[in-house]
Amino acid sequence: MKKQLPVIISGGQHADARGVVRYNNAVNLEQVKRMYTIENSSLAVVRAWQGHQVEQRWFAAVKGDFKIIVAAIDTWPKPSRDIKQVTFIVKAAQLDVLHVPAGYLTSIQQLEENATLIVYADYELGAINDECKLDAAYFND
Repeated sequence: MKKQLPVIISGGQHADARGVVRYNNAVNLEQVKRMYTIENSSLAVVRAWQGHQVEQRWFAAVKGDFKIIVAAIDTWPKPSRDIKQVTFIVKAAQLDVLHVPAGYLTSIQQLEENATLIVYADYELGAINDECKLDAAYFND
């Protein structure tokens, strides 16, 4: 079975005299069980590396922009140090959503002060134990 790839689901915006409406009519959150937000304390903070073998995530910037690097895990719980990484920029201006399927690690860094990222997950907290956390320098060693 071919592994599903992370993908940006593009949103859009409409502006008129009343203001701006940002939307994403293409994202399907039917599987979502919970949500949370991330607001890093500074631009220097990088939340790396965390992923899930079974759970998937949807990331949407609601304020500012975020750089999210995604790496497919080849072996659990300790992936190879040379796996390919793909960088995505998630921007609040378009309400784009990054869908990260199960089996990936992420590294998250905000690109603007006071940025906020909303994260949707498809399992309730504590429902399964499939988390993989690695040191931020894991792929640099």
